[in-house]
Amino acid sequence: MPIRYTPEHEWLRIEGDLVVVGITEHASEQLGDVVFVELPEVGRKVEKGDEVSVIESVKAASDILAPLAGEIVEVNEALPDTPALVNEKPMEAWFFKMKVADLAAVEDYMSAGAYEDFIG
Repeated sequence: MPIRYTPEHEWLRIEGDLVVVGITEHASEQLGDVVFVELPEVGRKVEKGDEVSVIESVKAASDILAPLAGEIVEVNEALPDTPALVNEKPMEAWFFKMKVADLAAVEDYMSAGAYEDFIG
């Protein structure tokens, strides 16, 4: 399945029965140099829209929201020690992986083309 995009500038990718969440290149550019990333606790149950992570840059601090209801099952342990990865490779520097009840709900988010139009 192709990557989907949220209006909050997160990307979502399905890997098996998990949803992987990161921020888009556009969000990374808007933030500027990322200096701090706070990740959620593994095992945390979240509802769609819950604040689950914090990202801070030289310009601003932003919350990363849960795109779907589910459970955080893995976090990218490299990000707190190397937050610049978010700027260097935003489409690879994932924040967390979630187990969700309804994987098909990812389809409700924007395709790459629709996201390009959204930020354009």
